[in-house]
Amino acid sequence: MGLSMHIFPPDSRAHLRAMTARGRRVFVVDDDHSVRRGLARLLVAAGFRVETFESGPAFLERSPPRGEHCLVVDVRMPGMSGPELRDALRGLGRDSPVVFITAHGTDEIEQDLGMDTVLLKPIEGDVLISAIDAAMSNSLSRRPGPRARVARR
Repeated sequence: MGLSMHIFPPDSRAHLRAMTARGRRVFVVDDDHSVRRGLARLLVAAGFRVETFESGPAFLERSPPRGEHCLVVDVRMPGMSGPELRDALRGLGRDSPVVFITAHGTDEIEQDLGMDTVLLKPIEGDVLISAIDAAMSNSLSRRPGPRARVARR
């Protein structure tokens, strides 16, 4: 595995984004190899740690992700769709934030997607990164904080 460096001017948006993305993971699940490769390159350049998977079942075989993370999942895939993967994760108690991507309209699948973010392919890099940031922020705000202890006399 080689060392990769990203050099940005210190005041650039890309530099700031790379600094804030460090350590955060994105899991790309798409049956199209070129989409997985392109999104991985984009997200690595933005400072994310990225893993790619060709299907929902392939993702489910890995250990549950820990730490701050987000899934970028194609809506339509053979076998297990994106919404089915999200539902399977929730059934396992793994409520990961998800950004759905699709090359198809969303009218027929809106009910399956609920309130999740859906982006239409082709996706602009800034739009995807903003959606990932928002999904991660929303996920963190939904997590229960430490329980308060009640002092008794």
